Amino acid sequence: MAAQAKKNPAEGHRARLRDKFLQHGLAKFTDEEALELLLTLATPRRDCKQQARQLMKNLGSLRAVLEAEPKLLAQVKGIGPKNILGLKLVPAVARRYLEDRLLNGAGFEDPAKAADYLQLTMGSLKQEVFRVLLLDAGRRVLAMEDLFSGTLNQAVVYPREVVARALGAGAAAVVAAHNHPGGDPRPSGQDRALTRQLYFACAGVGLELVDHLIVTANGLYSFAQQGDLEALAREYQALKLES
Repeated sequence: MAAQAKKNPAEGHRARLRDKFLQHGLAKFTDEEALELLLTLATPRRDCKQQARQLMKNLGSLRAVLEAEPKLLAQVKGIGPKNILGLKLVPAVARRYLEDRLLNGAGFEDPAKAADYLQLTMGSLKQEVFRVLLLDAGRRVLAMEDLFSGTLNQAVVYPREVVARALGAGAAAVVAAHNHPGGDPRPSGQDRALTRQLYFACAGVGLELVDHLIVTANGLYSFAQQGDLEALAREYQALKLES
């Protein structure tokens, strides 16, 4: 009688990770465990715990691993082309999913609902990018477009061009967003001046500036939520009464 094949301990561990995910999602996973589970998908019959631990040690966070260049990932022993493909595919699919949800979802009253997508696509950029979301009267996204990009800390933005793009798309409202590569979402004096110019330019042609968001990988600043746009609305109305 043939000897019974020994069970592979790694396979049992992998099965427990899969079952845990199917029952609870990622809620009960550490970042290292989530990375380990992801690596197992392209690594048959082998424990990936050490590779996950080394990646986290080298790069510092799950986000940093997913955003890392392939050559950095390949420096870890046991990480091959299939693993790298899987790691790069995850954020790409997430971006596609969030973009589809944003473009084809119901209208939103709170522009911060776009925060996940904006942070994923803009938060790690190394130069400033100015993006507009053009909305219809029901607050559904008609289009998204990057209009301007700049150096490490400054993008030149022309409010008239923002208005022209919005009117050309038949939009009723605009959400503006730009990133701060340095990671601090607090608005600068230039950011506040730009928001004022955008608000007045939009109001002058009957467009609503719903929000201006400053995006970083760690958070964002909403001019609408902080009450800045309400103050601009009062200023605009006061100037109209004076004229």
